[in-house]
Amino acid sequence: MTYIVTRLCRDCVDTACVAVCPVSCIYRYEGDDKQTFPNQLYIHPEECVDCNACEPACPWEAIFPEDEVPDELEEDTALNYKMLECEDDFEVQEEEEHEQPAPEDVAANKEKWGVA
Repeated sequence: MTYIVTRLCRDCVDTACVAVCPVSCIYRYEGDDKQTFPNQLYIHPEECVDCNACEPACPWEAIFPEDEVPDELEEDTALNYKMLECEDDFEVQEEEEHEQPAPEDVAANKEKWGVA
């Protein structure tokens, strides 16, 4: 099993998860197909060691264990695995400073994507 970064990360791209990942398995897409791979982070499913460090670190609540991804976000699991088809277009994400979102920002982001 792996952890999945869902669309709740899109255009938010906080790197708190990167700071705590012990195996540097969190990537950013650097290729040209931005329609297939939107601006968010991705967890490499073959490198993830299921340590659960990333999930509680994500201020956007965008990361889930693979078997707990909400139904509304289920297609994000396939997108996470799709990165294996073009690994050369992904780079390990470096940690960056970000302002933490307010609880109402997190709630609004979930509402935007249809997550209760």
